[in-house]
Amino acid sequence: MANSQKTARFLIESRLRDAAYGSADACFDLGVVYSSGAEGVAIDLVEAHKWFNIAAMTGSAAAQACRAEIAEDMTAREIITAQKAARAWLRGIERRAA
Repeated sequence: MANSQKTARFLIESRLRDAAYGSADACFDLGVVYSSGAEGVAIDLVEAHKWFNIAAMTGSAAAQACRAEIAEDMTAREIITAQKAARAWLRGIERRAA
């Protein structure tokens, strides 16, 4: 496996772990990674919107701005898919915490 793929996988896994503990910064970072293709991760605007949405729910103005910016390049169906994914993630976190 190429070094950049290992780095990307480690970044995603570590930020997912932090996001599961409620880190808005981790959610924002995941949005940035998926919206920009940072660290060799494939650009995925649906996934990026999901993470920006979760971070925005904590009051992050930066996440709200980024979510609005990428939404301009998405279809209504993609935005709905991202919103459903955000709700599913949050429900999963709630179940694990209970």
